[in-house]
Amino acid sequence: MAIRKKVVVFRAIAQDLLARIQQQHDVVFIDPRQGDGYHRFLAAMEDAQGLMGSSLQLGPAQLQHAAQLEVISSMSVGVDNYDLAFLKARQIMLCHTPGVLTETTADAIFGLILCTMRRLPELSQYVRTGSWVRPIGEDLYGWDVHGKTLGILGFGRIGQAVARRAALGFGMPVVFHNTQAVAVTPAMGKVQQLAWEHVLRTADVLVCTLPLTDQTRGLVDAEAFQAMKPGAVFINGSRGAVVVESALLHALNHGSLRAAGLDVFEVEPLPLESALRTHPRVTALPHLGSATHETRRRMAEMATDNLLLALSGQVPLAQCAPPA
Repeated sequence: MAIRKKVVVFRAIAQDLLARIQQQHDVVFIDPRQGDGYHRFLAAMEDAQGLMGSSLQLGPAQLQHAAQLEVISSMSVGVDNYDLAFLKARQIMLCHTPGVLTETTADAIFGLILCTMRRLPELSQYVRTGSWVRPIGEDLYGWDVHGKTLGILGFGRIGQAVARRAALGFGMPVVFHNTQAVAVTPAMGKVQQLAWEHVLRTADVLVCTLPLTDQTRGLVDAEAFQAMKPGAVFINGSRGAVVVESALLHALNHGSLRAAGLDVFEVEPLPLESALRTHPRVTALPHLGSATHETRRRMAEMATDNLLLALSGQVPLAQCAPPA
């Protein structure tokens, strides 16, 4: 007979997925973001063997008393909320959900490119406020997307999906930087791997799809913005902390950066006092990369599968490799 274990779910999931877990294990659902939920969540972890959820920092300070913990099943592809070295030392398995959100996130990033270049949110608001009383003039024109050179920093699944949309759908030459060589195929369109500096100098639109690691934190800094092509547009659809926001603001206000489209920020939700929230040349979105009904469902399904497989001693669908 299989041993029932305690699982703490800290992000709402569909009732049928919750029922799947409850058939095999004892489940406690706690939302750490509501009321005293955070303290109840920490207490519930102390005798839990499994955790499942997302968008919560779980490092040594939070997990130090979770002595029985075996697996964390994260409903995300990024794992920057977790201390991988600590999990390895404690022999806690970390699972995540790569692949299922690739195309949706690429859709969102390319939508952000279009919105930023063509100034779509700004002009939609122009209509909503009743300002559209005559044909628009040059002061409200945007810029073409088709034919522009797209630069991509980081060429994993999402970067490659963005490249396909750009090269095959909009006739954009694509240059990218990646720390490892990537096999470029004709199915990707006109795509070329170049050095970091060359990508910065060449791109009309520069998209960041880098994961957040110790090596990438703050990588897009003042020096990087200074190296970009005059009049370039910067798009970040990865993690906010990859970019030095003060340097981004300086490039917008005093440099030659034309505009920025941001779905991620150093602090989320974006603080009300942030200058990025109301900057006239920033298109800001609320970290919606994978936020569609279909994709979030697939992520929750995969996280549920990962959790149940790991707790039963089987190999999960996607385990995050511990640091060497």
